Amino acid sequence: MSFGIYLIGYLILILGLGIGAHLLHVPPKWIGVGVLVMIGVGVISGVSSTRQRDSSS
Repeated sequence: MSFGIYLIGYLILILGLGIGAHLLHVPPKWIGVGVLVMIGVGVISGVSSTRQRDSSS
């Protein structure tokens, strides 16, 4: 459940940054590149922060 909340927060952040870049007249291809990079960073950090640690026996 916390992973879903984490991703929703990242999507809101990415949407805000994309809109801001559009308002600053950044070319659409660079907005796309930025969005893809941010999605990758969001998934990696979401998985690493919500992952359950293996119990060592």
